[in-house]
Amino acid sequence: MAQLILDALPDLAHRVMLLEGWRRNAVAFLAGASGALALAPVDFLPAMILAFSPLVWLLDGVAHGEKRASRANLWAAAIIGWWFGFGYFVAGLWWLGAAFIIGGEQFVWLLPLGVVGLPAGLAVFMALGTVIARLLWSGGALRIFALAAGLGAAEWLRANILTGFPWNGFGQAIGGHIALAQIVSVVGTEALGVVFVLLFAAFALLATGSRPSERFVLPVLACLILAGLLAFGTVRLAGGGGSRIDMSSLPVTPGVRLRIMQPNVAQEEKNNPASGADMLERYFRLSDRATGPERTGVSDVTHLFWPEAPLPFIVARETRALGRIREFLGQTTTLITGGIRAEASEDPARRYRYFNSIEVYDRTGLHGIYDKVHLVPFGEYLPFEHFLRAIGFEQFVRVIGGFSASPKRMPLAIPGLPAAIPMICFETIFPRELEAAAVGAGLLVNLTNDAWFGRTSGPYQHLAQARLRAIEFGQPMVRAANSGISAVIDPYGRIVAALPLGTEGVLDSPLPQGLTITLYRQAISFSYGAVMICVGIIAVLGMLGGRPRT
Repeated sequence: MAQLILDALPDLAHRVMLLEGWRRNAVAFLAGASGALALAPVDFLPAMILAFSPLVWLLDGVAHGEKRASRANLWAAAIIGWWFGFGYFVAGLWWLGAAFIIGGEQFVWLLPLGVVGLPAGLAVFMALGTVIARLLWSGGALRIFALAAGLGAAEWLRANILTGFPWNGFGQAIGGHIALAQIVSVVGTEALGVVFVLLFAAFALLATGSRPSERFVLPVLACLILAGLLAFGTVRLAGGGGSRIDMSSLPVTPGVRLRIMQPNVAQEEKNNPASGADMLERYFRLSDRATGPERTGVSDVTHLFWPEAPLPFIVARETRALGRIREFLGQTTTLITGGIRAEASEDPARRYRYFNSIEVYDRTGLHGIYDKVHLVPFGEYLPFEHFLRAIGFEQFVRVIGGFSASPKRMPLAIPGLPAAIPMICFETIFPRELEAAAVGAGLLVNLTNDAWFGRTSGPYQHLAQARLRAIEFGQPMVRAANSGISAVIDPYGRIVAALPLGTEGVLDSPLPQGLTITLYRQAISFSYGAVMICVGIIAVLGMLGGRPRT
């Protein structure tokens, strides 16, 4: 069977190389969409072969045996890259459309912007990546390094331009494979994405090599590297007790008893100020729920976590609500909750500035605040606000003038816990932005509201990325989500305890101890650049040493 497949591959690759027009675009789109199957919740990692192999063959067809890239085939490479990216992002980010429905009737008309418009815009980065790849393309096996260099550069730009949106980078496909994922403690997820392009594009050579060495060496090497990554991860996990959590031997922080409250409140209710008092009492009842003979309620808990902005009012302005919170917490419990914070504005056009925050309370009052640094465009503020408001746009979260961003991320001090790296919502997807708060920190805290996206792929993808942050930084994470998936994650990325998506409940857990500092955490600013420099040098050497394939 394997031999039949190997014999059929050259003919398949040749047919793909000869495609033109809409047929070529359709294959590029389907290849990109196939790649999204590697992401959560499907987690079918071999889908990356189905994505990158046809992409290599399509770019081979564009080269036309030309030593130097002409304007025409650079444009053809850009179109291929755009359709590939469009397929990848439509299939991987379709769930963003749910926010335009859940956000209210006034946003439904913007649904095409999320489902089609954003993927179309993000696909421009892929188009740029394939243009760079074509400039470095050669006829030999090293042309896959050109593809990795091009797409790696494109992904870096996607993560940084216009505030950045690195969701579903290629390396994030490893999030559902706990043993393979351990390598991000060394190189990080972003650099791993470049390596993944290399490893999975190498299988395209099985169909195009003119000599056995060109056809088989790099694919076999890719298999050996993947096996090596698996072996590394297996050994690393063995040092922590294996791929599955053994609660009897899990190292935990003494005296810490965590509880996460997952209310699963509908977004419409969260947006209704009139429901605030009843909602707060509901949270109290849920937070005080007995979960077993050993946990009778909040009095047995040292730290209680509520999700992002759980209440439709500003707690600091509501004396009665503050009093009820202090009374509820008792003598031994600290509350870590999302909230909206207001302060006087220096802008004469705005009376107050509003912040999406994490607040720390105990019986004596407020003890710590973190204000969100990286805001969600269109969700928490409007870029080009005056123009967009003039044509009818609003941000999803109804705060006058939108939220303001904190200028700097700082560790969050929580009594009784290690210094925490705070993250609100999608701040989990920017690992390099967490570096400033990582010094001395021994805990990651993520409060989020994924209710915007309903029962779709989005919350599963968000959890997968949170697990990768825990592995990269070698520290546990406490994750409280309004609708799920709330979880406590250990420093190996293993789920200690979790609440399913779309359920109401409370989650009790110990706090796993962190590890010593990881290599990635030490070299967070350099790992991606080091991998890209190596890949780029090899791509240039390949370009100088071989003519483009005919």
